[in-house]
Amino acid sequence: MKKNIAVFSSGKGGNFENICNYFHNDKSVFVCLHVTNRIDCISKKIADKREINNVLVTKKELEKSSFCKVLIENNIQLIVLAGFLLKIPSNLVNSYERKIINLHPSLLPKFGGKGMYGDNVHLKVLESGEKKTGVTIHYVNEEYDSGDIIFQREIELSERETLETLREKIRLIEYYNYPRIIKSLL
Repeated sequence: MKKNIAVFSSGKGGNFENICNYFHNDKSVFVCLHVTNRIDCISKKIADKREINNVLVTKKELEKSSFCKVLIENNIQLIVLAGFLLKIPSNLVNSYERKIINLHPSLLPKFGGKGMYGDNVHLKVLESGEKKTGVTIHYVNEEYDSGDIIFQREIELSERETLETLREKIRLIEYYNYPRIIKSLL
């Protein structure tokens, strides 16, 4: 029986599209739902093209118990955050305890917290003089980037590292590992 996942995304949709590609012909995992808070985001266009149900939510709608009904109606077993910029509210965290995961572009607990996503994280890593960074996949709880860690992959930083080279290194690690971790959790 296929396990349904919902992917929450607010942006360019790179990880969302990668997840869709990975599970396209999979017999056990189905990308059933795309949830976004931005009607103009690229990930919504990707979902439309792939005929994946789109749900547009505001912060207030996400906090309502009626939103959980949408997830229940679609038999969602796992919520996957892929560049979703709204904080997940307590009611959703409690309803889907250890069933919501997030991908973060650093080795948490370093460089996490409110406003720490994408290039914001990469720039802080570069400014810090760190010799290593990586990605973290973690469960979502009520605090930004502080849920139990599921997986981390570390990479070395070169002395000539730039935002562009770091962004690409992290993207490759994310694209390889995130779908595999999703599958292992299901």
